[in-house]
Amino acid sequence: MSLPADLRIEPLLATCRQGLAAAQAYEAAARHSVAALIAPAGEIQAARLDEHQFAAHAFAWTATYVEALRQLLAWAERADAASRLAELDALILQAGFGEYLAQLANGIALAQGEIARPADLGLDDAPQLREPAALTLIRRGNSAAVRTRIAALMRDGDFGDAGLDDDTLAMMRDQFERFSAERVTPFAQDWHRADRLIPIDVVEELGALGVFGLTVPDEFGGLGLGKMAMCVVTEALSRGYIGVGSLGTRSEIAAELIRLNGTAAQKQAFLPRIASGEILPTAVFTEPNTGSDLGSLTTRAVREGNVYKVYGNKTWITHGARSDLMTLLVRTEPAPGYRGLSMLLAEKPRGSDAAPFPAPGMSGGEIKVLGYRGMKEYEIAFDGFTVPAENLLGGVPGQGFKQLMATFESARVQTAARATGVAQCALELGLAYANERKQFGRALYEFPRVSGKLAWMAVETMLARQLTYFAAREKDQDRRCDIEAGMAKLLAARVAWANADNALQIHGGNGYAEEYPISRVLCDARILNIFEGAAEIQAQVIARGLLSGRN
Repeated sequence: MSLPADLRIEPLLATCRQGLAAAQAYEAAARHSVAALIAPAGEIQAARLDEHQFAAHAFAWTATYVEALRQLLAWAERADAASRLAELDALILQAGFGEYLAQLANGIALAQGEIARPADLGLDDAPQLREPAALTLIRRGNSAAVRTRIAALMRDGDFGDAGLDDDTLAMMRDQFERFSAERVTPFAQDWHRADRLIPIDVVEELGALGVFGLTVPDEFGGLGLGKMAMCVVTEALSRGYIGVGSLGTRSEIAAELIRLNGTAAQKQAFLPRIASGEILPTAVFTEPNTGSDLGSLTTRAVREGNVYKVYGNKTWITHGARSDLMTLLVRTEPAPGYRGLSMLLAEKPRGSDAAPFPAPGMSGGEIKVLGYRGMKEYEIAFDGFTVPAENLLGGVPGQGFKQLMATFESARVQTAARATGVAQCALELGLAYANERKQFGRALYEFPRVSGKLAWMAVETMLARQLTYFAAREKDQDRRCDIEAGMAKLLAARVAWANADNALQIHGGNGYAEEYPISRVLCDARILNIFEGAAEIQAQVIARGLLSGRN
């Protein structure tokens, strides 16, 4: 089936532009309505934000959907201008607009059992989405026939043009997809089932390929590339296994902290060794009773002459035992809340399974987890652990929270790329199984409920990918992108979970067996809605930013 006559390429693009205008008008109405609830005098009132939290978060998701549609359309327009907008790409555009406009009008799933409808935003209805072009897309954009055609076009593994628009990035993607196919995918399930650390030779190979220094300036031994390159590499590696795609996360965070805030001596001491993979960092921020409330941290570092001595407890430390360097957030000043926090660059010896933390003044153990196992999670207790005073990041105490906040944009963009890779992995596992598995004399793929699931998975993965790339490009242009990064992380994490859940459903009972990789991918996908800011935190950040006047 070809595109409907009124939705061929040029008319389709025009219809989507009109549909986007309708969605933007609906978003503006939602913003005005929610602002009246929580900022009636022009400034957000904390008590009202708490009272109307569901409305605020519904608005955040509404704005995220509209931005995702804006970026999907921009992707298609760039491809059309380069004469490479294929039928599959056009259908992905059409289905994406049809489904997201329908959800805007009728209800967005914030989570299982939480549906945000216009009334939840204080709106009686969504008349903006009854404009003719929007109605056409809602009624016909993501029809069963469209999903059937998408499924036919992608059956052999074509998932649409990624929209990199850069030969170097395309070459990097191909290189790391080959690495994943050869060095990761065949072994990931065994690593997961045995709850093993990713073999150190794989880590060292990634170091040699420059993964840990992608965005480190070349003067410090890095590749000096941008966040788009980070996204491309992260997605390709996470497509093989989220653990491998996440190996560079802590290096990225540590390098960004030091690059933006470190003294000249700290940059010279740490950045080249991070870039080469000689030292593996870990992020030590979270405490047992604080979660996302970093202002309540109680781990303290007491200055004694030329050293700090650290006391307190930290938890959810990824790659904690094998790491060489901790970016350690502690309270050094008597000031309350965020103002008393500082960041220490705390070196430590690598541990082993038998002795995970062999340094004096620290102890701890592994936290057993369902998925995301290749680096392992730990809790750490500090009792007089010593850090040289010269390793206070930037040399000025009380700046830790501000320093950390400056890295959140990059961390969330990188997490969105990880989520997109996991979503793509789930899609491909579901597709392969549906093609291979025979039931009632036919491949599962030939049943519309199966192929239709996979078609929508491909569409929504592209939506997440383009929103993630947009946030990365904003960061590369040195534009503030906390809202855009939060949107990308929010959407991509949900897509990864939905794809994994649907792919496991396609596997049926076999999907629940440990021998099938989709069982691992389901466990891995679940964490994405929690770490680097839970979905609720992301929605809060987005709503606050937009309703405070950030565009």
